[in-house]
Amino acid sequence: MENDNEWHNITSQDKGSFPIPEGLDLDVTHPLQNAWTLWYDNPLQNNNNNQSWAENLKEIATVTTVEQFWTVNNNLTKVDQLDPNANYYFFKKGIRPEWEDPANAKGGKYSIQFPRARSGNTINLFWLNMLLAVIGEQFTKDEVCGTVIAIRRNYFRIALWTKTAERTAELESIGHTIRELLNLPMQLNMDFIPHESSGIQEKFSINAQ
Repeated sequence: MENDNEWHNITSQDKGSFPIPEGLDLDVTHPLQNAWTLWYDNPLQNNNNNQSWAENLKEIATVTTVEQFWTVNNNLTKVDQLDPNANYYFFKKGIRPEWEDPANAKGGKYSIQFPRARSGNTINLFWLNMLLAVIGEQFTKDEVCGTVIAIRRNYFRIALWTKTAERTAELESIGHTIRELLNLPMQLNMDFIPHESSGIQEKFSINAQ
């Protein structure tokens, strides 16, 4: 019951829209430490059966400043309004959101699955908080490649992709930072899953502390 109340406290508020932060002067640019590229795909909307996944992946925009980020974010379709099987990818410029990219090949991902029936439009806030953590360089030592949100009929899944997959204190600290920054409900599991290309088989979980 306590866990249910915790989830209710997070999801009971209207969090479907996110205005540009108060006090942010759009006439002054605030450069990001890294440039980030937003991608989108929805395989079910592909009418060409011969088109590969990579060809279906669409590059939307690259942001290099805080102001560009908010402009792009506020003009996107919100996550909870996307069709099932759609995906947003937000990766450092120059890194494609696929295992085969050299920056991703030896890495893995932290994965969190949100039940759609319980998440409501709060998934927009979880995704925004992940994006802000990424562009704000909240994770250690340039380890993060990008983040993904997958929209499915019964759930949403947010993943954070890393350059390495070997279980270390540094990699575990990223997981704990995710839980803290996203304010995840205790009952939500978060697993680290190495990419198949990494050659590492060990999967592990980061639980609430």
